[in-house]
Amino acid sequence: MSHAYRGCAVDGAAGALMPSGEAVLVSRFATPRLPGTFVRRTRLTERLTRAQAGPGRLTLVNGPAGAGKTLLVADWARTSALPGPVVWLTVESGDNAPGNFWTYVLAALSHHGLTPPGSLAGPARPGEVEDAVLSRLAAYLDRRTEPVILVLDEFERVTSPEVAAGLESVLRHAGEGLRLVLLSRTEPTLPLHRYRASGEMTDLRAADLAFLPEETAELARRHGMPLSDDGARTLTGRTEGWAAGLRLGILDAQRAEDPVSALDAPETWQGTVADFLLTEVLGAQSPAGQDLLLRTCVCERVRPGLANALTGRDDAAALLAELRRANAFVEPIGQSWYRLHPLFAEVLRAHLPLRHPGSERALHRTAARWLSDAGLLTEALPHAAAAGDWAFAADRVVDDLAIGRLLTGPDADRLGSLFAAMPADTPGPAADLVRAARALSRRDVHRALADLERAEGRLPPVAAEGASAAHLNGATLRVLACALRGSPDAAETAERRAEELAGREVLAERLEAHPELRVLRLTALGSVQLWAGRFASARSALTTAVRASDGPSTALLRHDCLDRLALIDFLDGWPGRAEAHARRALAEEEGSGLPPPARTALGPLVLAAVDIERDELDSARALVRRAAPRTSSAHDAIAASWLAVTRSRLLFAGGDPAEALHALVDAEETPSDVPHSAWVGTQVALAAAAAHLARGRPREAVDALARCRETGPEHTIAVARARLAAGDDEAACSLVDTLPGHNGHGPALTVRTLLVRAEVARARGDGVTAGHLVARALAVARPERLRRPFLEAGPWLRALLDQLPALARTHAWLPAGLIPRAQTPGAGEPGPAPVVEPLSDREREVLERLAQMMSTEEIATELFLSVNTVKTHLRNIYRKLAAARRGEAVRRARELRLL
Repeated sequence: MSHAYRGCAVDGAAGALMPSGEAVLVSRFATPRLPGTFVRRTRLTERLTRAQAGPGRLTLVNGPAGAGKTLLVADWARTSALPGPVVWLTVESGDNAPGNFWTYVLAALSHHGLTPPGSLAGPARPGEVEDAVLSRLAAYLDRRTEPVILVLDEFERVTSPEVAAGLESVLRHAGEGLRLVLLSRTEPTLPLHRYRASGEMTDLRAADLAFLPEETAELARRHGMPLSDDGARTLTGRTEGWAAGLRLGILDAQRAEDPVSALDAPETWQGTVADFLLTEVLGAQSPAGQDLLLRTCVCERVRPGLANALTGRDDAAALLAELRRANAFVEPIGQSWYRLHPLFAEVLRAHLPLRHPGSERALHRTAARWLSDAGLLTEALPHAAAAGDWAFAADRVVDDLAIGRLLTGPDADRLGSLFAAMPADTPGPAADLVRAARALSRRDVHRALADLERAEGRLPPVAAEGASAAHLNGATLRVLACALRGSPDAAETAERRAEELAGREVLAERLEAHPELRVLRLTALGSVQLWAGRFASARSALTTAVRASDGPSTALLRHDCLDRLALIDFLDGWPGRAEAHARRALAEEEGSGLPPPARTALGPLVLAAVDIERDELDSARALVRRAAPRTSSAHDAIAASWLAVTRSRLLFAGGDPAEALHALVDAEETPSDVPHSAWVGTQVALAAAAAHLARGRPREAVDALARCRETGPEHTIAVARARLAAGDDEAACSLVDTLPGHNGHGPALTVRTLLVRAEVARARGDGVTAGHLVARALAVARPERLRRPFLEAGPWLRALLDQLPALARTHAWLPAGLIPRAQTPGAGEPGPAPVVEPLSDREREVLERLAQMMSTEEIATELFLSVNTVKTHLRNIYRKLAAARRGEAVRRARELRLL
């Protein structure tokens, strides 16, 4: 039988009794006070306010212990303009009895002056509540003109299904008269999915409650500890914005002599923060949950199978799910994986030896084997190291064909640092191979070869079971070592051996998982072939490497290969192709997120060289400035040499030949055991010869070129120009006669070949041929805008263009100094007669080439027309321009400004 609820009508809850006869504790109705250091977070209180103004009848503020739930809602309740009165009730474990819970709800309403008309009977017994009580309460609330906002704090203490069912019934039938705000560490057993689906619920979860860096800074300031922006970000990251951790950590740090530095000290977080976590989080879990948390804290992430292996249980899946629901700082991260809050894990790892002395090494060993068997070698290795099981770690790296991960890819630095701690006496050929890889990462070739030879001497025959992987790792490391020594023949031999081993079917699956192994070899091989001047072989190896894999483990290698391909293109005279490869390399480094220290200098240097060819010197200077710091830290002989050459060319193009010579001093410096590169020597000589010629020292230019070990068309061109400048026309003519045709050569080389031929023809007094050759050079240079060859050709070219202005007038891309000024009719002079009939687009194209002194056959070739078709166009041009000959047609076209 129900009894009349005492104290509802007049004095609030004062003197009210529980069904058991005990007094109601009025202190549970008080909205908590805010400390002076409290940080108001408007972004969250505004969300709570919007929830009350909208259709939502239920708000859940759900987060772990110390997340700041209570103070946030208390601040909101005290300071916000709300549609109705706030009734606060702090829940206790005794409220699992339905009679007790609803007695306190009615008392809280009464305490805040919300007494139903007449007498509302309360529950008669602690363990139950009559349906009539709930129905009358819902009806009273539904009749109200303004809603009651009922805040139930610490609701995780209520686990009773009966209480949850009654609360859901009242909420559903109270209509607009009740807005329920639940503060809980766990999700309540109400049908939350129904409210979420209907849009009647607002969630604030742990991620929402986490402090932002600016809020952390404000909290620290209120505690008298100003933080920089970086300091606030660091502290927020360490705690992941956990409110209690921030405040307790700041309080503990204030006791130190240097509070700001103390925030970075691990011991700061093993004091009050650790006590809170061990008591409020770990201590709140079941014994099984506590054991799982302690034994899995050695892992950065855990899944049920791994947790079972570490705990010896078979129900880890259920335990992990329960810990997540309890907001025990266990967070699901996808695919059945969970992670602990980093600060909680740190505290647990410090506490583990106290609860389970001597267990750490065994736990790490178990984790290493489970993760390795699961194919997660990168995660397994740190555990093997922590267990001191270095032989296992090395064996797994070698057998998995993962040795390339020590040399490239996103894990290279971390794994390199890990194996740097491997004792020198770790036995076995696998350990020797790992040591060799470590030495190669430091570019210590001598040490690497010693370790490699020791490993190869200990390996079983390749036909032995399980030996193929070790032999393939060894062959790969040998390719890299030979490349670093500048030995292309030895590298090619080692690569053939590696390809033979890689063809074994038993390794196919592992090779597919580790594409970096082959790409490493091809990159190294292509690089040493490039250094040796074997451009065709280098291009083949580097192109194959780029196409072999597009994954993150080969991103840096693809970037390096593309840069080297760009250099080969440039050296072959194809600046447009070089630019395309270099820009693709830049896109690779940006798209893959390569850190700046990993980015090579070669790509920007090739782009600078292309810009110099185009006489875009400001852009070239910016690229060289960008590349220089990378070169000094990369230990890349190719990039270092090319930097010196490019700097010299840039200084020369800027009009300072003396400094251009000085910049070449370090161009050919290489390690003592690496042979000099012939093509680098040639490039240095070419740059030096150009500088000598500009200073009027042709004999010194000839001498510089005579020291080259590698000769080719570019070298022959430079020698011929030097001979001409020295007055040795016959020698120059003989050299030019040996130059091959331009077929197969890039436009940069073709243009220089045509220009030197033109210079020789002019020296012989054959101005017509010289003009013809210059016209062809202009036509070839035009698509790429190659200005430098013309600027560097010498005064003869300017004189020729002055004599034959028609050559340059259709090439507005040339520097202004090379384009003769157009002559206009004088005052009173008659203008040209009008054209008989407009020229077609194709006729204009033919006319332009006519002005460049191209033959009929050359015009046909360039425009992909037959000779007869070109002749037809010429007849039409002559007729329309009223001209009888080529020269007259071109003159008339200029008068009419058709050219």
